Order: sequence, then C-alpha cells, then structure tokens
Amino acid sequence: MSQSAASATPVTLDAERARRIREVFDAQRAVALRLRESTVPQRLAKLARLHEAIVRRRALIIEALQGDLGRPALETELAELLPLLGDLAQHRAHLARWLRPRRVRPTVATLGTRAWIQREPRGRTLIQSPWNYPIVLTLGPLIPAVACGNTAIIKTSELAVHSSRVLAQIVREAFDEDEVALFEGDASVGRALLELPFDHIFFTGSPAVGRIVMSAAAQHLASVTLELGGKSPVIVDASADIAQAVDTIAWAKCLNAGQTCIAPDHLYVHTAVYEQVLERFRQRLSAWYGADAVHSPDFARIINERHARRLADLLTDARSRGALLLHGGAVEPERHFVSPTLLGEIPAEAHIMHEEIFGPLLPIIRYEHDEEVIERINAAPKPLALYVWSRNRASVHRILQRTSAGGSCINQVAMQFLQHRLPFGGVNHSGIGSYHGEWGIRAFSHERAVLDAKLQFAGALRPPYGPRARRLAAALMRWSQ
Repeated sequence: MSQSAASATPVTLDAERARRIREVFDAQRAVALRLRESTVPQRLAKLARLHEAIVRRRALIIEALQGDLGRPALETELAELLPLLGDLAQHRAHLARWLRPRRVRPTVATLGTRAWIQREPRGRTLIQSPWNYPIVLTLGPLIPAVACGNTAIIKTSELAVHSSRVLAQIVREAFDEDEVALFEGDASVGRALLELPFDHIFFTGSPAVGRIVMSAAAQHLASVTLELGGKSPVIVDASADIAQAVDTIAWAKCLNAGQTCIAPDHLYVHTAVYEQVLERFRQRLSAWYGADAVHSPDFARIINERHARRLADLLTDARSRGALLLHGGAVEPERHFVSPTLLGEIPAEAHIMHEEIFGPLLPIIRYEHDEEVIERINAAPKPLALYVWSRNRASVHRILQRTSAGGSCINQVAMQFLQHRLPFGGVNHSGIGSYHGEWGIRAFSHERAVLDAKLQFAGALRPPYGPRARRLAAALMRWSQ
C-alpha cells in the first residue's frame, strides 16, 4: 500500500478557499434556477458524459483505491464500478418515466378539477462523501442529483486522497463548476459548506457526524438524506446451509477489510451449529488469506494508522474482559493491517459490542432461541442491515416482522446494495431517507402538488350559509364516507 495518502497533509480552510466556496455556491444559484427548465434529454446527455468520464478512468480508479486502501482490483470493480455503472444504466433507461407528471383522480370534494404531481429539482445540493467506498458513494448520489436538475457541490474525504483526485478529474471533465463542483479538504472545509443555505444535503458517514449535519441543515430548514451505519447483525439458525452461509458472511466481512457500512458487524449462531460454523470460518479464512493475511494480495488495508489502532483497542478491550480469540488477532497499526479475526464468549460490556466495528473483527455469539436474538436486536439502535440465514420460512418471517432495519437479506449478505430496484437507506440511528434508482429521484426532487380547476362548484358553499349550502355540504359529507 502506498503511504502517501496517509501522510499527505489535508487541505484546510483558509480565506482564499472560503472565498472560492462562497463564489461557487453563489454562481450555482442562477444555474439552479435555469436547470428547472432543463429537459430529460438534456439531463440524460449529462449522465452520458459522466458515464464516459468514469469508464475512461477505470484503471485510475483501481489504482487510486489500491493507494488509499490497498484494495484488490477485483473488489474495486465489484464494489465500486459495478453498482455505479448499474445505477447509471437504470437512470438512463427510466428517467423519462420517473420524471413524468403523475395524474391523480379527483375526490368527491374536488369534482370538476384535474390534479397531478410533478417532480421539481430541490435546487442547490451538497453531497458529503466518505472514504471507505469513495467512488460509488460520491458519484452514486450525484447521479440522481443531476438527473433531477439540481446543482451540486461535493465534499470528498481527506482520508482517501488518491480517490479524491480522480473524482475531481471526473467531475471537472463532465460538468461546469457552476453546475457541479468538488472541494477537497479536511473537516474545516466540510463545516464551512454546512454553514451555507443549501436546499438539500446528502451525507454518508457515521451517526455522530450525521447529527452535526442534521443540526446544520436545521438552521436553514434544508431537507436531508443521511446514509449512516450501525451494528448490522447476522443470524445463522440450525436449519441454514452452513457452507453457503459461512462463505458468504466471511467474504462480506473481509471485503475492503471490513470497512463497509453494510458489512456483518456481529454474528448470532444457533448453538446446534456453532462448532460447525466456527470450523468452516477457520478453513475459509486460512484458505483465502493464509495464516494471518498480512502478505495476501487479496486482503485490503485499514485506511490509516489511527483507525487500525482503534480496531486494535477494541480487540484488546474485548480480550481483557474475557473474550476468546478464535482465529486471527494479528495487528500491525503502522502498516494499516488488522487480520480477519473471530472472537467468542464476548462479555456484554465489551466496547466491541457497542461501537460499530468497521473492520475485520467478527464477534460470534451463541444463542438457543430466536426470541433472545430478537430481544437483543431490538434493545440496540436500528441497524442499517439485518441478515438472516435459515431454511425455516416461518422463523425468517417472525424475525423480519419483529425487528427493524434499513434493509435485509435472506440467505445472502450485502447484495441489497446491488439491487437498484430496491431503496437503499437506514432508519433512525442508521439513516434518514434512501436512494438508488427511483428512490434517488425522490431524494433529490420535490413532489409538487398541482390542482387545475375546470369547473367551479365552490360558490354554492360561500357565505351566507343558507339551506342550499347546508344541503350541499351534507351531501358531500355523505358521499365522502
């Protein structure tokens, strides 16, 4: 892994940068008003330019993610480029239908009128993106923002320096700055952007920073989409296909070294299959990555030394409280490395059971009955994802009915992100709002209600309220029930 990303000094806010941010933001106001009249073909042309700019930099994107995260090329193609290009294809195929005004039938009280819902751009939007999947989680929200006719200012993460530079190239090739602009820099740049009166803010990151974003948006009554995270649990019951379950869970946990918002955070395993699951995990992890994965070209690195030390502290805390090390445990913070690690018998008070792990540490918890798992899940904040591995459809139905999560998979993990015909987003602690496909259009547009009166009957109900008005009002009340 290149260390330049970790050692680069992030750009901080100075007077010149603050002036440039304000200048771009002001310039986008006139453009945002003009874009309200842009046509679907014009917006599709912009998406086509974005597509071309991405495809031309496929090799640079792979190289950038290798520099930022030591990520294997195949993981970047599967987790960044595949969903991004798929979402672009969905928008280009269906945008005209998604933006078409939708007629609604009149009610009894509105007979003689026509009504419809038309989508209009929100206006000037801010997209603040994270470092873990910097390409797809930056350009993914940009697609519906542009498709809806908005302007956008993007703030990339200062931790993914190589990716941020490639993103800047893509944006500058595809768009004029007064329509889509990108600013790099540290948290001071992000704070300066949050002080501006955007019409909509789209933020992807931690719940802690999400609260700051929501508070800033409240100052201007801006709408928000918050894509957060949380502790996404996995349940493997006694009826599950153990080989399929373990292989899929292990892959999803180790993808990008566990730095995935919808990665399995912890695993509930029925006691009847616990040993079988544990043995399969050990076999798979050893076969895929070797003894400790430090030399594996197929295992990514932690974004920086600080985050690696945070994971090391979680591991140390858990073991000091009595947790068992079942596999792995190698940690080299200075090399941004934490090996795939399995932990068992974790005490409830261990920090790893309360903080989002965001790394390749997997607590495995035995259970006897579905009820105890449901109770533990409901006692925690609502997760971004909940996964169930079971052949018992009644049990699956009961778990889904009695829990809440942003999204779920049955006998699969993380694939909900690739299904663009499903909304992707969290609930409460794990997020507000959703996107992907048509749900991205909903996030970046306002549904405007329009009523067109063709016939006028309301005069009969105006003062003075005589017998005729009372009879008509009574009739409307009867017909409306």
